[in-house]
Amino acid sequence: MGRLDNKIALITGAATGIGRATAQRFIDEGATVLLTDINIKGGEAAASSLGAAAHFTVQDVRHEADWRTVMTEIESRFGRLDILVNNAGILSIGDRQTIEDTDLGHWRAIQAVNVEGVFLGCQAAVRMMKGQGHGGAIVNLSSVAALIGTAYLIAYGASKAAVRQLTKSVAIHCASKGYGIRCNSVHPDPVRTDMGDELMAMYGGDVKKGWERVPDRVPLKQVSEPVDIANSILFLASDEARHITGAELVVDGGMTAI
Repeated sequence: MGRLDNKIALITGAATGIGRATAQRFIDEGATVLLTDINIKGGEAAASSLGAAAHFTVQDVRHEADWRTVMTEIESRFGRLDILVNNAGILSIGDRQTIEDTDLGHWRAIQAVNVEGVFLGCQAAVRMMKGQGHGGAIVNLSSVAALIGTAYLIAYGASKAAVRQLTKSVAIHCASKGYGIRCNSVHPDPVRTDMGDELMAMYGGDVKKGWERVPDRVPLKQVSEPVDIANSILFLASDEARHITGAELVVDGGMTAI
């Protein structure tokens, strides 16, 4: 028996990286998964490679209309939603992000995807899940950047801190209403993904050398892989975590414990 047997899950930003790895783990454990992304080619390829339990639809998480369309598709195709993973996010739209060189347009672009996208996702999921009678699980992707100062990633760090707080507020709201909907956040350190490569390039310019230096800052002396984060998301989405809500699961090899 799979840990997510007969569950219906929606994963945003699922064409690559953590989102795709999470879709794979969910399907391994018995779920049916709708992957969404603005990357149509990558999303279709991911769904095709994952088999009959995977489906893809294009979605820009910044747009409320896209959320309505996706939820309507879920309702008509599957009849319910059990799990939402708000994974879609961006790191930057430029090569610098300090308080002195981040303009308002850059700031707003990061918040639109990383904060407003998660807000819209939580809102849409709560509205659908609350009337189903069996609750549900929401997992929001935050970051260790929500827990520490990020002088060179000021917009990104602030956006992930907002996700952390939003998660707790959604969790308490749903608990107080008796909806049976749990909401938790996951906080990875740099993960070996396209976004991780972007981060390495921003810090040092040489992606390969950047990754080689990461273990020096991680007590476990290893680089985080997408499956490491996917496994944590799987736990929070499963019934094994039925008594966990409003929590932040830090998956960073001990980085923030130093």
